[in-house]
Amino acid sequence: MTPLPSSLAIARYHFDWEVETPMRLPEYAGSALRGVFGAALRRIACLSGEPTCTGCGIVNTCPWSMIFEAPPPAGRHAVQHFARIPNPYIIEPPAWGKRLFYPGERLTFGMVLVGRALVQLPLIILAWQRALARGVGHDNGTAHLLGVRQILPDGSEQVIYDPEVGVVMEHARAVTPTAMPAAEAEQITLHLLTPLRIQREGKPLGPGRLTPRDFLLTLARRISLLAEFHAGLHLGLDFPELTARSEAMTAHGSLGWRDWTRWSGRQQQEMTLGGVTGRWTLRGDLTPFWSLLYLGQWLHVGKNATFGLGKYELNQPKSKGAVA
Repeated sequence: MTPLPSSLAIARYHFDWEVETPMRLPEYAGSALRGVFGAALRRIACLSGEPTCTGCGIVNTCPWSMIFEAPPPAGRHAVQHFARIPNPYIIEPPAWGKRLFYPGERLTFGMVLVGRALVQLPLIILAWQRALARGVGHDNGTAHLLGVRQILPDGSEQVIYDPEVGVVMEHARAVTPTAMPAAEAEQITLHLLTPLRIQREGKPLGPGRLTPRDFLLTLARRISLLAEFHAGLHLGLDFPELTARSEAMTAHGSLGWRDWTRWSGRQQQEMTLGGVTGRWTLRGDLTPFWSLLYLGQWLHVGKNATFGLGKYELNQPKSKGAVA
């Protein structure tokens, strides 16, 4: 099997805010935050002024489309056929259930950037500042930015942006998977923190239907496409071999189903979505999947990952890797 590169251009950031006017967020705020971020980014970056990107001559170089809604490639693709490719960002909203923030309170949420999106960090910070100055949530609550921290793979952190200074500090922007712990070569436990939405034949997989094959191949496809389209890396994963290896694995755990409701501006209606959460243990030869499982802690897996769904952590020692 073709080995993965020693590192991948990924960084996780935490944005810290002070709330200015009462802010009422949905129970799970990933979709709401994505909506105001995309609107603010478009107001800043769109040069054509057209309501849609269809027919725009600069869609393939526009910062808005390349960050927020990357256009699919022309023609056929070796991994899959798709109308869209995975976007190079993941929003990690505040903890589930925290809904009302009062003036003076601190609000923190995260964002993961991948590949070429990392060079757009100053623009992304500006878009977030404009978005929360305009308002988010049911009452259009506003907030001002206190700073941006990078969360390193070992759990430590560093401030990389202070609004008083106005310049993004140089910092490491790659994640290097650790060597696979010997104790986890044949068994590892995943903590599914936000709803995991994986479909088979167009139907969501619940706790009783999710298999190692579903999870691992979905993860492998996502990371392969992110690396190719946003970092210029062709991983050359051997999908037939990965399929055979994943089908030989077993899983058990304590899983449940969690629903959430979001408003779809595109469809102009509320949508009830849900996914699998809980603890899930994979058993079998994990060696071919270790780097993918490790990187997936940043990149999430499954549908609606840009909202923050499909987030998981591996049950392993506190240190989560090195920074290149």
